[in-house]
Amino acid sequence: MSTLRMTGDLRRQLILSAAKRCFARHGFAGTTTRSVAAAASISEGLLFKHFPTKSALYAEILAEECEADPGLNRLLGLQPSTETLVVLIRCMVRHFQGVSAAPDQEEAQRLRLMVTSHLDDGEFARLIYEKIGGLLGSVFTTSLERAVEAGDAARIGQQPMNLFWFAHHAVLMATLTRMPSVPCLSYGKSADLERQLCEFILRGIGLNETAIASYLDRELSDDPGQKVAAEGA
Repeated sequence: MSTLRMTGDLRRQLILSAAKRCFARHGFAGTTTRSVAAAASISEGLLFKHFPTKSALYAEILAEECEADPGLNRLLGLQPSTETLVVLIRCMVRHFQGVSAAPDQEEAQRLRLMVTSHLDDGEFARLIYEKIGGLLGSVFTTSLERAVEAGDAARIGQQPMNLFWFAHHAVLMATLTRMPSVPCLSYGKSADLERQLCEFILRGIGLNETAIASYLDRELSDDPGQKVAAEGA
C-alpha cells in the first residue's frame, strides 16, 4: 500500500511539473489537458484520475506556489492576535496593489481568469477561493476572535469568514479598475491608497480606531520589501 501511494504521489508531481512547463509556454488558454498528458508521458485518462479538469490542475499549481512563499510561511507562523490580523490585511492590500503596479503579466492573467470564471461556469474561481480560504481562513478568523477578546474589535455578524471574503473582494475590485493601460478609476497616490484600503477594511471587519492607529502605523513603517502574497488571485 505504501509503495502504491508513493507511486501515485510521484506521478502527481510529474504531472504538475509538466503542467507548469505547458502553462509557462502557452498560458492557460493555450494549454490543454492533452498537451499536459503528452508532456508528462501519460494518457489523458490517467491525468484525469489526479486532476479532473484543467482548472483543477492550474489551481493546484497556484496553491503550491503560495505554500512555498517564504512571506506566507512567515505570516502563517505568527500567533493569532490583533497585530497578526492587521499584518494579514496590509499584506493582502500590498500584494494586490503590486499586481496593478508591476508589469507581471502572469499575475495579471490570473486575475483575468478569475473575472472570466465568474462570468462563465465559476469553476476556476471556486477552486481558487477554496485554496485561499484553506491557507488563510484560520489565521484570519482566529486572529479576529483574539482581537474581539482583547477589546480591539467588535463582533460583526455570525460568519467571520464572510468578512475575509469582503476584504478580498474589495482589494480585488480596486486592482481590476487599475489594470487597463488607462485605469478605469484614478485613486491618487499608491501610498495613500494602501492606507485608505487598509483602514476601510479594518473598520469593516470591526477594529476600533485605537487598534487601527496603533497596529497599522507600526505595520506600514516596516520595510516595504517584506510583503506576503496573500492569493491568489
